Amino acid sequence: MLSTTAYRLAVDRRAGMRILQRAMLDRIDTATAMHNRLSARIDRLVQPYRRHVELLASVPGVSEHTAQVILAEIGSDIARFPSAGHLASWAGVCPGNNESAGKHSSGTTRPGDPWLKSVLGQAAISASRGKDTYLAARYRRLMARRGRKRALVALQHSILIAVWHMFTHDMAYCDLGANYFIECADKARATRRLIGQLNHLGYQVTLNPLAVT
Repeated sequence: MLSTTAYRLAVDRRAGMRILQRAMLDRIDTATAMHNRLSARIDRLVQPYRRHVELLASVPGVSEHTAQVILAEIGSDIARFPSAGHLASWAGVCPGNNESAGKHSSGTTRPGDPWLKSVLGQAAISASRGKDTYLAARYRRLMARRGRKRALVALQHSILIAVWHMFTHDMAYCDLGANYFIECADKARATRRLIGQLNHLGYQVTLNPLAVT
């Protein structure tokens, strides 16, 4: 049996643990209440731009919260960026393509907006883990040749390019599908084969794409 002193120590220890647990629960409750108040405030502020948030959330890897941060950083007036390339360059997710004496050096990105780059990085990671999407297929294709980091930057770039077009034309994201690159490769091979056959027959071929109606 426990001695009187040991018993009191055990009781005091349990009491101390209950005090610590109560303090931790109180901190969690306070943080949760603050989070709920801030979330409600953000929802009210974002309400006039609900359409923009919905467009952003249609992109694989972009959650409601991610969409709100992207909108807060780039704004709703996409016209201030003359092109999708301008938006990507401003955000710092447009790798350079430097060439000197016929040799390509490693591209670097501009500093850009740190908050935007951070949330785009999270969206890119989420999109890279998707299935049967263009972004996931692009990530796997680039990772095999250029590594994980550059593949993720490329996904951030692709997401912003899509954002510019969605905001400009007020249309939701349209996924090209996981087989996009396979289909493009098949089309390119078929084109080369047919041109080769016509060249063999003595024809010089000039290709002009048909106008899409």
